[in-house]
This record gives sequence, C-alpha cells and structure tokens, in this order.
Amino acid sequence: MELWTALGVSILNDLLLKDILLKLGKEALEDYVKDFFKDCIKTGVQSAQPDILKKALGEALQQFLKLIEYELLFYVTEAEVRDNYQIVIERFIKDDDVKPLLGKAFEKDCRAIDANQLSTIWVQRYSPDMPTGFNWEEITKPYLKEVKSIVRNSSELKELLKLEILESIEQQVRDNAKINPDFNLTKHQEGLRERYSHLNLSSLDTTGCAYNELKLWQVFIPQNVRQVHQVLPQVYELPKEHQRRLRESHLLDADVSVEKLTEYKQVYSQQPIRPINEIINDKDNYRYLVILGDPGSGKSTLLQYLALDWANSTPNDANFQPIPLLIELRTYMRNRDVGQCKNFLEFFHDSSGIVCHLNQHQLVEQLKAGNALVMFDGLDEVFDPGKREDVITDIHRFTNNYPDVRVIVTSRVIGYKPQRLRDAEFHHFMLQDLEESQVKEFITRWHDLTFTNQVDKQRKWERLQRAIDTSKAIRELAGNPLLLTMMAILNRNQELPRDRPELYNQASRVLLHQWDVERALVEHQQLEIQTIDYKDKQEMLRQVAYQMQAAEKGLAGNLIAADELEGILTKYLKTLDITNSRAVARVMIKQLRERNFILCFMGADYYAFVHRTFLEYFCAWEYVWQFEKERTISLEELKSEVFGKHWQDESWHEVLRLIVGMIEPKLAGEILDYLRNQPGEEEQFINVFLAADCLSEVRNRSVIASTATQLLNQIKGLIQYDLPYHYEFYEEEVRLVQEIRTKAVVAIATTWHDSPDTLFWLKQKAQSDDHPAVRRAAVQEIAKGWKDDPDTLPMLKQKAQSDGDEDVRYAAVQELAKGWKDDPDTLFWLKQKAEYDDNPAVRSAAVQELAKGWKDDPDTLPMLKQKAQSDDYPAVRSAAVQELAKGWKDDPDTLPWLKQKAQSDDDMFVRRAAVEELAKGWKDDPDTLPMLKQKAQSDDDSAVRSAAVEEIAKGWKDDPDTLPMLKQKAESDDHWAVRRAAVEEIAKGWKDDPDTLPWLKQKAQYDDDDNVRFVAVQELAKGWKDDPDTLPILKQKAQSDDHWAVRYAAVQEIAKGWKYDPDTLPILKQKAQYDDDDNVRSAAVEEIAKGWKYEPWLFELLRDRALNDPFVREEDWQRNPRQLAIEIIIKQYPDNPQTLPLLRDKAENDPDEKVREFAQKKLAQLKLSL
Repeated sequence: MELWTALGVSILNDLLLKDILLKLGKEALEDYVKDFFKDCIKTGVQSAQPDILKKALGEALQQFLKLIEYELLFYVTEAEVRDNYQIVIERFIKDDDVKPLLGKAFEKDCRAIDANQLSTIWVQRYSPDMPTGFNWEEITKPYLKEVKSIVRNSSELKELLKLEILESIEQQVRDNAKINPDFNLTKHQEGLRERYSHLNLSSLDTTGCAYNELKLWQVFIPQNVRQVHQVLPQVYELPKEHQRRLRESHLLDADVSVEKLTEYKQVYSQQPIRPINEIINDKDNYRYLVILGDPGSGKSTLLQYLALDWANSTPNDANFQPIPLLIELRTYMRNRDVGQCKNFLEFFHDSSGIVCHLNQHQLVEQLKAGNALVMFDGLDEVFDPGKREDVITDIHRFTNNYPDVRVIVTSRVIGYKPQRLRDAEFHHFMLQDLEESQVKEFITRWHDLTFTNQVDKQRKWERLQRAIDTSKAIRELAGNPLLLTMMAILNRNQELPRDRPELYNQASRVLLHQWDVERALVEHQQLEIQTIDYKDKQEMLRQVAYQMQAAEKGLAGNLIAADELEGILTKYLKTLDITNSRAVARVMIKQLRERNFILCFMGADYYAFVHRTFLEYFCAWEYVWQFEKERTISLEELKSEVFGKHWQDESWHEVLRLIVGMIEPKLAGEILDYLRNQPGEEEQFINVFLAADCLSEVRNRSVIASTATQLLNQIKGLIQYDLPYHYEFYEEEVRLVQEIRTKAVVAIATTWHDSPDTLFWLKQKAQSDDHPAVRRAAVQEIAKGWKDDPDTLPMLKQKAQSDGDEDVRYAAVQELAKGWKDDPDTLFWLKQKAEYDDNPAVRSAAVQELAKGWKDDPDTLPMLKQKAQSDDYPAVRSAAVQELAKGWKDDPDTLPWLKQKAQSDDDMFVRRAAVEELAKGWKDDPDTLPMLKQKAQSDDDSAVRSAAVEEIAKGWKDDPDTLPMLKQKAESDDHWAVRRAAVEEIAKGWKDDPDTLPWLKQKAQYDDDDNVRFVAVQELAKGWKDDPDTLPILKQKAQSDDHWAVRYAAVQEIAKGWKYDPDTLPILKQKAQYDDDDNVRSAAVEEIAKGWKYEPWLFELLRDRALNDPFVREEDWQRNPRQLAIEIIIKQYPDNPQTLPLLRDKAENDPDEKVREFAQKKLAQLKLSL
C-alpha cells in the first residue's frame, strides 16, 4: 500500500504537483520529519509518535504544494509548471533551510511564516526565477491557516503538541534547578592546559618513542600568512566537475572567468608574506580574522597555542590579557543539535565537551568590555551547508553584539565561501608552508626536547637536516607541519631513505599506522569486526590515486568526491570478502572527517591525499604494480601510453620520475632513450630535462652508462641553443633562449653532481661563457652544490666584483650572502659593497641581502635610510625603500617615514618606491588611498603618477572613484606613460564591464594620442580576440594609422593572433615593402620570417628587402630593415648559394656605413670558421 494512504493522507486527484508528494512517500521519511519539526518538537517526542507526525507532514506539504501551484498558474500554463518548475520545487521542499521554515507553522504561538526568507532561498539557490508578480506571502499566509486547521482536526496531534509543551516546561524547571557555574579563570587556565598542552601525535606512529611529555608550546613554530583579498584562487583551479558540484551544494559562488582568475592569482601572489603573530598582535587593523589552510597546515594548533599562551601565564598577567575562548565548532554544533545549547554563551555556561564552564552572565560582562579572544575552530567541520550558514550568521551576530572582542575563525579552503564573513569585516589570511628557517628551528627544538643523549641528538639532528638540505622531495614535505613531524619521528630510528620511492613507502606506513579501521568497527556495533592491514590500505590508496589521475585535471587536481572514494573502497573491500563492504567503506571515510591520516577531509564532502606527493607516489606505484606484478602493461605500453602521453604535462613529471626509480635500471634506460628522442623543441626540450630528472632516480647508473653519456652530451649541446631565426634583444625569444640554456646548466649540476668533471665544467662556464645567463646559472649552482670547495668563495667575490654583466654580479652577491651568512667576513664584506662598490647592481644586491639576513644588526636600519636618501643610483635608493618597508613594518617610525618619502622626497624613484610599498603593506591604513589618489593626480613625475594609478587599480578596484579616475587619467594626463598605464589597467581590471570594450575600441580608433591608440590596440588583441570587430580594427590600424608606433603594434598583433587569416600575409608583405616607416617595415619582415620560416618563397622576399629597402640613416640608433633582412638570411639560410654573394655585395656597396661594417664583420667571421 502507498505510504500516504496507509497514514490516512488523502491525495488530491487534481493536484498538478502530486508526483512530488508521491515520490517523497517512497523515501525514508524519518530524517525529513526530524528536520521539518526540529524547531518545534523535540527528538524524543518525535520518536514516540512517528506516524502521527508523518501524517501531519504529508497533509501540510500537500497544502503547501497546492498553494504554490495556484500562485504559479496565475502567471504560467500547466505545461510550464510541469516542464520548468516541478523538478525544482521538489528540490526546494527538500532544502535543509526550507524544511524547518515550513515546520514552524506547527508551533503553538506561530503567527507568520517568513515569506522573505523563502523568497531569498529560491532566488539564491534555484532557477528559473519565479514569474514576475509571484508573491510568496500569497502562499505562506493561507499555508499557516491550513496547518492550524490540520492541528485542530487531529486530536492525536493536539495531544502530541501538549506533550511537547509539558516537556519544555519540565526542561525549564530542570534548567532553573541546576547549579550555575562560577567564573573561575584559574580553572579555565588549568582546563586549557589539560586539553591542549600535549602535542597531538594521534595521526602518526609513535610506537616506542617517549613523546608523552612533549608540550605543544615547546615545539610550535608560528607560520607565515598571505592575505586573500578576493576569491580563493585554489578553489577555482579545481576541475570543472568539482566546481559544478560545489555550486550545486551552494558551497561555491558564481563561476570566475580565466582572465579574472589570473588577475586574482596575481593579486594574491603580490601580497606580502607576513608572520601570523604580526597579524594577531595588530588588533586595531585586524580585529576579525579568518585563517585558511590545508589539512595538516596547523590551523587548530595555532589556536591552541594562542589559548595556551594565556593559560601558561601567571594569574596577574592573565588578568591583563584577553580571555581565550576556544570553540571547536564540530562539538558546538553537536551540542546545539541535541538541545544542550542555543548559542555560544550557553555552550560555555553548561554544555558538554567544554574545558571549563564559565558563568554566562559574568562572561557577558567580559565580552562587553572586549576582554576576550574568541576562536571558532573548524568551520569546515560543520558539514551540513545550511547549518554552516547558520553558524556564520551566529558568528556575525556575535561580533555585532560584542564589537570590541577579537574573533578568529579557521577553515579549510574547499567549500568555504568568504563573502559573508568578508561583508562582516573579517580579513582573510592563508597559512603558508614553513620556510627554511622555520623548519630548522622546529627540528632543533624537537631534538633538544626528545633526546637525552647529546651525541645521539647531534647525530640525528644532522642526519635530518642533511636530508632536508639535499633532497627536494623531503624539503617539500617539510613545509607541512604534520609531515615535518612525521619525518622527525621516522628519522629517530633510521636514516631517511635517499631514493624517494622507499622514503614515501616508509612515510606512508607511519601515516597509515593510526588509521585503525578495526577499532572503528568495534565502536560501530552493527558491523562485524574485519581485519584490514596496512598493505590492504596501501592497495586501496594505489587505486584511489589511479582513479584521481584519470579525472578531468588528472594529477593537477588532488581531490576526490566522497561518493567516488566510497565506490573505490567498496570495490576493493569486496575482493577481500568483507561483509557489508559499503558500510565498512563509509566507516573508513567517516574516520577521515575526524582526523588526518594519509588521506584527509578537505571540506564540502571532498577528500585528498594529505600532500600531493603521496598522490604521485601511489599513482606511480599502481603503474609499476600493473607492469611488474599484474603484467597488464608491457614496456612498450609503459613508454607510449604513460610516458608518451604525459611527458609534456609537468603535473605528471613526478609520477614519471618515480616510475623510473621503481623499475629495473636496464628498463629505465630504455625509457630514458625513448624520452630524449622525442621531438621536444616546440616544448622547450622538456623531454630532455625530464630524462635528466629521471636519470637522477636510477639506483645503479652504471648499468645504463651509455644512455647517461648520450644524455649528458645532448644537454651540453643545449648550452649553446639558439633559435633558427632573428630576434631583437627586447623580444620574448631572449627569455626563452636564456631559460633553455639555464635549465641545461642546472640539469648538469644536479643530475651529474657526483661526477668528478662537473665542477670543473661549471667553473669554466662561470668564468668564460659568452652568454650571461649561462655564467649566472653556473655561479648559482657552484654556490649551492660545492660550498665547501676552497675555490668557491673567492670565485663568488671575483664574479661580484668584475663580471661584465650586472645580473651575474647581482647573483654572486646573493649566493655569497645566503651560503656564507655565518662566515665572520661576510657581514663586513656586504657592508663594504653596499657603501662603496662602483656598480649599482652590486650595491642593490648588498642592500637587499643585509636587510634580509642581518635585520638585527644595529647598522642595518641606519644604512638603509642613508642609501634610500643619498645613493647616487635610483635603483639602489628604490631597493633600500622597499627593504625598509618589508623588514621594518612594525617599527613605529616606518609608516610616517614612508609617507614622508612618498609625499616630498626630491627623488622620483624614491617617491615611486614609497608609493608602491604603502599600497602593498598598508592597504588598510586610512591615509593610504587618499595619498595614492593625490599622487596619481598631482605628483610632478609621470613615473610616480603611473605607479599610483596602477596600485589604485589593483588594490582598490571596488572604490567608486577608481574607474572614473582611471578614465580621466587615460583622457587627460599630461604624460603619455600615465595615459597608457590607465588604459592598460582598465582593460585588465574591468574586462567584464559592458562599457570597457566600446571604450577601448573608441580609444584604438579615434584617440588623439598615439600612445593611447598603441596600448588600446594591444589590449584589444589580448583580451578580445574573438570579438568580430577586433581584427578589422587591427587591419585598419596597420594600414592607415597616422603614427608608425600604432601601425607597428597592429602588425605584430595581427601576425601573432591571426596567422591563418587570408589577409594576414598580404598585409604583412605590403607593410614590409611599402610602409613609410622603417620600424614598421622591420616589424613586418621579422614577423614574416618567424611565422613563415619554412616557406620556399621566404629567401627571395628577404633578399629583395636586403637589396631594395629605401632606408636612409638619420640617427645612429635607427634600425635598418636591410641589415635586419641580412641578419635573418645569415641565421636561417647560411648554406644558400646566394647568401655569400649577397653579403659581399652589402659589404662593398650598401649606402649605409653601418650595414657595410656589419657585412664585413660577418664575412670575417665566416672566413675564420672555414
């Protein structure tokens, strides 16, 4: 029999939406009833009379659906109701926030149902919108009357509601009879010490180690943070499917465009990294904080540390400090759901799970006085989205009621929506990985506290520090506090393995030790106890990793949804003949919500490996397992299907390296040969450099010595790599060539570090290579890898003093300061360089390194101020201002000094640097924005005005004056550079503004200033390539703009973005031959040579330009298109039989003396090479 009929609910035959009710009747109604009546009937009363409440629920919902139907049919047809609204209404009545709203009608004193709240829920969460004119009050008022009628007509229901009232009265009597707690702060201190003093190592295997007495405050290292001003970029980098799920669960706001995401990431990366203590101590600027971070990053530990700081103080000191009130939100919500408390005050007054009850009446007095630090830990652990919104509302209300109280909230990133707390004036900060100095401090404290034998302590400390210094893999893990602790534990009983697969294997065993499934099954009395050992868990993790790499973003996204994870675990458990395998899988996943193991809860019903390193390791292990154990993959398939498909994807490189490290060396050699022979030039030889990385994983290289030698020679060849066509010193190609040559140096220094020939080769490159980028890379690698070589320090000093390139000198100073900080001569040497070196690059580097490494030296701050004031070179003065602002932010003199520099320093470079630092570091200071606006409008120097314009656009985009100011600067600033900067910022920052594109088109076509037209052309091409007007505008600009620079920009953009348009090549040829300006003709020749370099007609076109371009030199700096054509011919056609005769002709007959000199020089070089 159908449920509603069995309960006595008569379904209306003419109800259009009755299918919704019928489907609901086929589901388990217990949870729905509980949610529907949760605010008006207690759980105990509900469970006593379930059928009475189910019947009342059915009758009420039928009336609600009938009323919605009537209201809709006033505006739309029955077909539209069925097709457009029925499914959405079904989801709406199941909404966790809608159910208790409708149930509220059963309360004795209910006078109205909140129609506005129902409307808001629909608008924010459901589509399509209700028709224009649809009125929720036309539903809620008669619905309330219908519910009252249901209650009147049911004697059983009336009795049930009377019972609820009696229980409420009895509860109130019991509450009044309770003994109120006192307000004993000494007990509160004691409770905090008892709960949080001991370091929580429950996720790790600490068997046999005496860590019981280890106190949290003894080893805790406060992390650094970076402020998040807009969206959380990490969330929008998730695969689209995960983003869709989060949006459907109302855990993610609207989609963000690629351009916006790039902008947000750039803004985030530009935020200074600051110590968390600095933020917490700045009560005036950061009263309300949200601390975000990944699992194991130390969010909860930070709050416990702050609470213990107060708990460990003397009673007298404690009286003068804010009282820490630490609320674990998971516990708070559990207590609230069972009726133990209704708000945070009741939670402290009388709730279970609190370290010390505090009388709420006295607590209110302290809160009103602002004498508290209230910390809400684990917003992400409130799993139900509706309840999480309720908690956020409670927190917001709490800050309104007690505005002088400091409040800190913590959350994981996934599923967190920042807007509501941002609107409540909360500042958001992201915890950063531990830095090198913080890691060193942790392991020093750890060994001091956990070893009694001094010799053993020193040996183990050196062993762990050496492993971190020499292994990139271990260094990356060490940035996470949980994993750093894990390695310290592992290091106690054994040396950390040098080959990474074995290191990760042992680390996984430590992290898996406490994932005790059997214990969880014992606690879950309905399930049979099963044995699942660590090898089973490793097998499951391999399959989880394999599934994750097959997802949309593959290894770039360390994330898996709960239902997918449950499916993988269930499938594997079935192979072990585990009874009720799905229920066991759910128990295992529930454990992950409560504690971090090697898998951890990320928020919003998503899980991940605690560090992506373990995702990569288990994924690699699964491929090796299939190759070696199951024999389901052959070597050829491993090469072509795994390495062949993924070598171009850097997110796969770690997996590919680990695979090579796990298989036999001979087979690894075959894979390396396969890799290095791939066509990789278009990918900047990523295949060759990956092969070098993979070689470093091979345990016994002697087996593949021939392959290793061939690879080494191949990489040495890349030291001389150049492109087969001409490019200018300011073009992107210069960076590309530098990057490839630099990577080649680094690859040799890293992979062949232990070869006796490597250091000698690097010294040669550092001293005499023609390319500065190669010399710089060699200097850096020698400093990092051969610090103890007696020649290294003298070589660095010599390069800092006399290398012909300032980047090399700069790098030498940096490496010397980093690597020889403890050398007694280094500080004196740096001071000398900062004060007296003739080269400004050396002085800048010395200033920066002194500020970073010797902040506490009494001479550093005065020296920085002196350099900022009076160094002869602008770059040095700017560097001094920047370092002073970054390193002495808390010094009370810094902000006034910086404001004075920005306002009135005589040097425009100093004013500009001060403006930039104020915008970065003091965004919330009330004087910053007004000062920036004043600088943008009226500073005498265009560079300062430009800097102010850029900083306002980046940091104060939402200020109502920003966009109008930018447009005014683009229109009427006296200097072209400021106008250009304003146009660029509008194009980048207001791309989605409907006025931006028309405005930019108008600027590109009609602005009187050629600089504005120039940048507008570039921005149109970058940001609106698909707009149908963009290419026609560019063509028109290339053909007929009055100024050569605009034609030049249009020619370049057309060639880059529209190579295959049928008009592009004809336009370029016409510009190369007939444009009035030599710069435009040169640009066209260069773009043709790049884009059509393999065309058979290209040589003749270049030869014609070399012979016939009409250029006449007027200035020495001018670029002659004839010489450009010759340079391209020499580079791209050195063996063409017409090249040498052409060069001889130019050497003798070209009317331009500089071309003749160039041709004669090239002829001489050719003779020397023959």
